[in-house]
Amino acid sequence: MTAPTPLTYRDAGVDIDAGNAFVERIKPLVRRTLRPGVMGGLGGFGALFDLSGRYREPVLVSGTDGVGTKLKLAQQLDRHDSIGIDLVAMCVNDILVQGAEPLFFLDYFATGRLEVDTAAAVVGGIARGCELAGCALIGGETAEMPDMYAPGEYDLAGFGVGAVEKSALLDGSRVRAGDVLFGIASSGPHSNGYSLVRRIFDRAGRPGELDLGGTRLIDALMAPTTIYVKPVLALLAEEAGGAVHAMAHITGGGLSENIVRVIPEALGLEIEASAWPLPPVFEWLQREGAVAREEMWRTFNCGIGFVLVVAADRLAEVGAALDAAALAHWRIGTVVPAGGRGRVRIG
Repeated sequence: MTAPTPLTYRDAGVDIDAGNAFVERIKPLVRRTLRPGVMGGLGGFGALFDLSGRYREPVLVSGTDGVGTKLKLAQQLDRHDSIGIDLVAMCVNDILVQGAEPLFFLDYFATGRLEVDTAAAVVGGIARGCELAGCALIGGETAEMPDMYAPGEYDLAGFGVGAVEKSALLDGSRVRAGDVLFGIASSGPHSNGYSLVRRIFDRAGRPGELDLGGTRLIDALMAPTTIYVKPVLALLAEEAGGAVHAMAHITGGGLSENIVRVIPEALGLEIEASAWPLPPVFEWLQREGAVAREEMWRTFNCGIGFVLVVAADRLAEVGAALDAAALAHWRIGTVVPAGGRGRVRIG
């Protein structure tokens, strides 16, 4: 009987040496994100963060997310350097909604065969996102799983943890009728609605070089999600921050379904769609996809990526702070008593 041919893990499709080379490659990227509180380095079994001395009554706020099928578009276009920023943004902007400061972030990267250059580009974007958010890339997982993914494909997920003083937690309980909605500009579709985006893009013949007023269509579609953390936290730390009663990150569900999540059930919203310009990329998507107005509102952010719910008598203070932070913003609506026509009315 012939003896079986000896097999190795590499023969089965997993290259431990490539994994080790990848870890060494990303160590300098990770070091750039370190901040006070981080204990230990990359490669341990668990990531450590020291909260002592920073908070009196800390409340931990966590968030996990992916980037949806924008990831598929990034792989089709071979553009891997900014999708990691999207991943961080989707988590840290959610953490920010409660008034929390993101402290650290972990990522999960899974692929069938580890391509070190591609993986390093992705993690480079994650590290850049963490720098923009002021949080540490404290650990993660790189999984090489043969036969699980087609060649060139990979999957991403992220997890972040932040903290806020219990007394400063924003939970929507301070929202009152008459409060005003300040909408802060998005950089594009961010990381939501891309199954529809890709369907429209494909049906239109993939006109990536189409000029949208000085920006190529493909660049507008792949623009990384804006990270609002540093300027909004700075605003909350100012006196004007006391005028902010709630905040919302505009993600899946668009304008019609996200802001209302932080509004008490006895209240509703009146949003004035003409209060801000619809960016060209959304005009193109609506036109080429023949997308109904209501479908646009519940699928995309339509140019508004983050919303502050502000006391009506302190709009000037908050507006000045947003101007100082160079955040384009508009007064887009008002909190009203809930009526019989639904809690969100977009006029």
